[in-house]
Amino acid sequence: MDSTSIELKGSEIESIDHDGDRVEIRFSRAYLIKTMTGSVERTRWWQAGSLVIEGAEVAERPPQGPLVCAGGDLDENVYTYRDMIPIPFESRGHIRCALRFEGTESRLVVTGNAARLRMLDVPKYIEHLRPGKGGS
Repeated sequence: MDSTSIELKGSEIESIDHDGDRVEIRFSRAYLIKTMTGSVERTRWWQAGSLVIEGAEVAERPPQGPLVCAGGDLDENVYTYRDMIPIPFESRGHIRCALRFEGTESRLVVTGNAARLRMLDVPKYIEHLRPGKGGS
């Protein structure tokens, strides 16, 4: 099965909006990794999009953008996605998003009861990631 996911490390965040019980993390440039069934090669792309968390509670005030993500976890019920978000992504139940950012001690920790990922426009190709060439 072909798969696509956002690679959190290095992805660029335009803003983090906290409005009542809703948090929207807007990616100006989310880096995508696409893997094709039966191939050892992967490809890197970029695309804009948003992760929206409903029923959200924020541990502390979200940092101001723009930001570059240094990694983090997305917990969905019993699953933990480390340093990535699968595409497509939509879930209800226990959601926890904890992100770190380059160049700052600020973190984002949000818990909620639903989340969805909305990707905008079309992905733009960057490069092939071949095993043994820094892409594995």
